[in-house]
Amino acid sequence: MKKETIAIASDHAGRELKNILKEELAALGYGVMDLGTNDHESVDYPDFANALAAVLKENKASRGVLVCGTGIGISIAANRHPEIRAAPCHDALSARLARQHVDANVLAFGGRLIGVETAKDCLRVFLTTAFEGGRHARRVQKLA
Repeated sequence: MKKETIAIASDHAGRELKNILKEELAALGYGVMDLGTNDHESVDYPDFANALAAVLKENKASRGVLVCGTGIGISIAANRHPEIRAAPCHDALSARLARQHVDANVLAFGGRLIGVETAKDCLRVFLTTAFEGGRHARRVQKLA
């Protein structure tokens, strides 16, 4: 059986957390597509949100993870794309509800705001929680 591939990207402020989460994804048995950035040079977070959107649109990955300094800018940039429902999360509850109620397919973090263990916990919850459908499906459809 082919492993699910998760795309991951960050700007310079999120690079360190991105690299940690990339290792966590691999340890959990997921295929990982790293879209950068890979150094400390200042870059623009919309470029990385756009790269993730392209990968999801082309079905090269099924879901994604984005990291910038706060998680806010990169999630706003990502949500401009119709194939993305990005949710900035800060704890396991927000990650669970993002999946259950919004069918989020991209998890966004603030690398300057969240602890490593909390981010790993959010990632695990996000990847293992299913969309509830039902009344939420009607609402998600209105986002399309």
